[in-house]
Amino acid sequence: MSNNPTKVITGPDTRWSYANIWEAKSINGGTPKFSVSLIIPKSDTKNVEKIKAAIEAAYREGEGKLKGNGKTVPPLSAIKEPLRCGDTERPDDAAYANAYFINANSTSAPGIVDADRQPILERSEVYSGVYGRVSINFYAFNSNGNKGIACGLNNLQKIRDGEALGAKSRPEDDFATEIDEDFLS
Repeated sequence: MSNNPTKVITGPDTRWSYANIWEAKSINGGTPKFSVSLIIPKSDTKNVEKIKAAIEAAYREGEGKLKGNGKTVPPLSAIKEPLRCGDTERPDDAAYANAYFINANSTSAPGIVDADRQPILERSEVYSGVYGRVSINFYAFNSNGNKGIACGLNNLQKIRDGEALGAKSRPEDDFATEIDEDFLS
């Protein structure tokens, strides 16, 4: 195990949303990145505490960067934090109820494995809604006046399937019923 205080391996009850992990995508013309929104149940206090400790460590490590040209380091409460409250920020999304979320991203592709640590090659195996462990790291940033702690995406381990999130239906569900008689006439 790494003794890097800014690195966290989330628990198996972490749900993946907006899983953009197979191809890097550019947002508003920025650098293309791989990304995933991690939904962590508030009841998973052990993981929430590990994440808070890693954010604190990244804050301490990045004080020089956060200070920039200023005289003082802004307090952690005054800068962008990666651990956000689903109840407050996504009140209309049931998947985020009673949960925190973190948006993790990387310019390099994450490793993606199954519960037995075997590489997952079939893209359909990993979708928004699955549950798994995620290796993430936190770091301070200060660019164009934006200061905060960001979350880097390292690797993903799918533990189990979950109900797919998002509006897109699966073809196996769409065509689960027999072709009806009206269709043929």
